Amino acid sequence: MVASSDRNYMSPQEYLEWEERQEIKYEYIDGEVFAMTGGTLPHTTIALNLASALKIHLRGSEYLPFMADAKVGVSEKGPFHYPDVVVSCDERDKQAIEFLQYPCLIVEVLSPSTEAYDRGTKFTRYRRIQTLQEYVLIDAEKIGLDCFRLNDRGLWELHPYEEGDEVHLTSVDFHFPISLVYENIQFPI
Repeated sequence: MVASSDRNYMSPQEYLEWEERQEIKYEYIDGEVFAMTGGTLPHTTIALNLASALKIHLRGSEYLPFMADAKVGVSEKGPFHYPDVVVSCDERDKQAIEFLQYPCLIVEVLSPSTEAYDRGTKFTRYRRIQTLQEYVLIDAEKIGLDCFRLNDRGLWELHPYEEGDEVHLTSVDFHFPISLVYENIQFPI
């Protein structure tokens, strides 16, 4: 989640060096840094459920799944974001130390304060990543998952999933019941 801006403008390299010494994470957008705040327990549980399942599914493959502390650079100059779950299948990311640059799958767990941003501006930025095949948004307040998938014509198509559905993430060929991501989550009645 983006919380506040520190109005000190810096270059991408200055940001990478500076953030390495910080106690919290910061996203970098157009020369500005934005402190990341913690999410809710359901938010964290949903991300962990999916990341754990992906780790098991992808074991032994060339795919590398990561969770919230893995930074993604849209380019070497930014912007830099921290998605909730990310998977790379590109050899160049196997050598990465500071950030991933070639993901095939990015997942964001939505919160009321960031939903519009995750669906709009952030997705617009992520679409500039040439290797990205799927962008997934998971609702943390009710059962629902929106998967945006790049089709063979280069257009992003929405594939919505609801309670009872089986989700298919084609970028990593992973089928699972939507209930998997909501394990141990109790919604208010």
